[in-house]
Amino acid sequence: MNAERIVRIVAGFFVLLSLSLGVEASPIFLSNYFLLFTVFVGLNLFQSGFTQICPLNSILAKLGVKSGSC
Repeated sequence: MNAERIVRIVAGFFVLLSLSLGVEASPIFLSNYFLLFTVFVGLNLFQSGFTQICPLNSILAKLGVKSGSC
């Protein structure tokens, strides 16, 4: 599995998890502040689309995960 797929999987998981924890209608609701994490992930994805800078991609590269086309 290449780094781009891992980044997409992790970002999607974080969005779903933070929505589950932050939306009052969810059975596992904890606090509305978890929605701020959703905003953080979205802004990070948005800026990385323009700048090609992704913190998780940098971490994965240091761990030896190869990047490749999707």
